[in-house]
Amino acid sequence: MMAVARGASADEPWPAETALPGWRDIRDNICNRVQGLSQARGNLTPGFQPACGQAAIEWRVDDEVSYQTALAVMDLRAAAIADGGACELIWLVEHPPLYTAGTSAKPGDLIVQRFPVHVAKRGGQFTYHGPGQRVAYVMLDLKRRGPDIRRFVATLEEWIIRSLAAFNIAGERRDDRIGVWVRRPDKGAEHEDKIAAIGIRVKRWVSLHGIALNVDCDLSHFAGIVPCGVADARYGVTSLLDLGLPVTMAEVDTVLRREFEPLFGQTARDRPVAQMEPTGWRT
Repeated sequence: MMAVARGASADEPWPAETALPGWRDIRDNICNRVQGLSQARGNLTPGFQPACGQAAIEWRVDDEVSYQTALAVMDLRAAAIADGGACELIWLVEHPPLYTAGTSAKPGDLIVQRFPVHVAKRGGQFTYHGPGQRVAYVMLDLKRRGPDIRRFVATLEEWIIRSLAAFNIAGERRDDRIGVWVRRPDKGAEHEDKIAAIGIRVKRWVSLHGIALNVDCDLSHFAGIVPCGVADARYGVTSLLDLGLPVTMAEVDTVLRREFEPLFGQTARDRPVAQMEPTGWRT
């Protein structure tokens, strides 16, 4: 049976399962459940290099973008990548304050609807997006790179961990909790805060959605939800600013790009994508 990492939602089966009767039902059931991984992500070798001869990945940075627009652009671009009509894309954005509900979201985890709630087809539960949070949408061709969702998630975590290390922050992964965590002994024994969330979807073996790193966002906005379904009082949320690092978004973007390339491959700027974007997408 296919194992799907926490925070992941897959629209495609493993190649070996395509001939099995009922594999679509199995796939859909698995995508909406939280399963333990048969192999700890920390034991996987990070790295998701492109196939030989594959074009450089477009690296794009934009200002505030509406969530509906982001979904539309991602769907169009992922379809174009799957069809061979576009290169891969890393798209860095910020969103206005909002909550998103992943495929495993529980209604009870929406405590107070302070902001609009958007249903997302990514894996995971409720999360918050807003100003001061760097969202990186990752649209990569996993079929050409290797159809291994666990290793893909582990490499996304490694990307965040290496980026945090550049700011002298020790980010860590946890086998029972997706995302990247920071130990907080100042808050008490065994206390940890999440500084970055991960939620992905895989459609036709192209990834959608990605990561969200808290830079200087308003952490009180997380109080309206149970972030990622983690209700234990020992586990909270933090940001670079909360940890005493008032860095700019541009500084974060520079580090993210630098740490991305050794793991995922060369990036390039300013590739034309207008033909794959919906009208008025910049609004």
